[in-house]
Amino acid sequence: MSILDPKTASFSGSVPVLVVGGGGCGLSAALSAKEHGAEVLVLERDASALGTTSMSTGLIPGPGSRFQREKGIIDTPEMFVADVMAKTKGHTDRDFVTMLAREGAPTVEWLVDSQKVPLSLIDSFQYPGHSAMRMHGSPNRTGSELMGALHHAIERAGIDILLEALVTDLFADKTGRIHGVRLQRPDGRHEDVGCDALILACCGFAGSREMLTKYIPEILDATFFGHPGNKGDAIRWGTALGAAVADIGAYQGHGGLAYGRGIPILWAHIIRGGFQVNARGERFSNESRGYSEQAVDIVAQPDRWVYSIFDESIHDAMKEFDDYQDAIKAGCILSARDVDDLARLTGLPAATLKATMADVEACVRGQKKDQFGRDFTKGKVLAAPFRAVKVNGALFHTQGGLVVDHEARVLRPDKSAFPNLFAGGGAARGISGNSNYGYLAGNGLLAATALGRLAGRAAARMVK
Repeated sequence: MSILDPKTASFSGSVPVLVVGGGGCGLSAALSAKEHGAEVLVLERDASALGTTSMSTGLIPGPGSRFQREKGIIDTPEMFVADVMAKTKGHTDRDFVTMLAREGAPTVEWLVDSQKVPLSLIDSFQYPGHSAMRMHGSPNRTGSELMGALHHAIERAGIDILLEALVTDLFADKTGRIHGVRLQRPDGRHEDVGCDALILACCGFAGSREMLTKYIPEILDATFFGHPGNKGDAIRWGTALGAAVADIGAYQGHGGLAYGRGIPILWAHIIRGGFQVNARGERFSNESRGYSEQAVDIVAQPDRWVYSIFDESIHDAMKEFDDYQDAIKAGCILSARDVDDLARLTGLPAATLKATMADVEACVRGQKKDQFGRDFTKGKVLAAPFRAVKVNGALFHTQGGLVVDHEARVLRPDKSAFPNLFAGGGAARGISGNSNYGYLAGNGLLAATALGRLAGRAAARMVK
């Protein structure tokens, strides 16, 4: 991966706007560029364009959307900004957060109105750290369904996606202007493609052990549950060009990946009153903080797995999510008549498990305070039959990356913008601070779809 002299290129052709990466960010960018009058080509390294988005729950925060107003939910971008700043403990750029917060609702509504993506408001529960129900998702609440809808939009727009096209190098002159890229085909052949504007939408570096070791060693032992193309290419190219990088230690972890099955168990089961115990049958953290920081705590437990425990009513409520239906079909969800049966099925020590469940019940009833600081009083006492699922800590994607402005233009350390280089999604700096605790549900897809939309629009206006 390197920056090459444009004089050495043998361009087979050129396109006004070139997008590297065919995930949620890349397709949003391409749709936006085409909508604003520019011809665009998407380059995707895989045999199908799915990206990290397809492995997510496909939920996008849209503070102040019309879908919230229709449900009588009061929310504003400013409320979302306050939530992000609180979650990151102030360790993120407020101006950038404010910009993305204001773009959330317009992006959700643009996807629905202009691109015919079937998004609706999730009003059955509220994610940790969010002060309002503001998550919007497709009917079955899956990223693969969201990507399917984006692909339909791409087809309607007549946008070409070149598959199995691995970009290996960028052609840039001394001013930082991008002239094109070099890509590698499956048979080893190289091809040079020129462009007037380049959008980097090729995600972060969660799939690079080298970069994780350097920047985020605490999460190395977690299960990587992300797109294998997350090798940090955009960050490598950007730093080689002299671009600014920020929040490189931020990432989205997940404390609920079904053990050995690779199926995410949505955190709604915790929000509704579930909890987690380790192999000793003991709780070990405040699960309600969020699923991202919980991943690190799970990795620190014996054998790096735990059990999520909840009950039948929570189990029934979770059935609205396709991922959970997949977990049921895969036989991941255990059902127990009582605590003794639960101990037998899980192999957890019965005496300790009973003591833990009694302790949680006392916290729910307000008879004692939780030693880890969780407020159980808003939940309910779990009742037999009980449910349990064995999970491990996972790394989904990184959140740090290239610093961009309000038009998704890549910036240098002195805040000057590169002439025609844009970035979004995991390739760009996110709004999750610089650690594991700053991630709020939806941060990744907000950065993907909103920055993609902004980048496509700005690139189209530039080339026109």
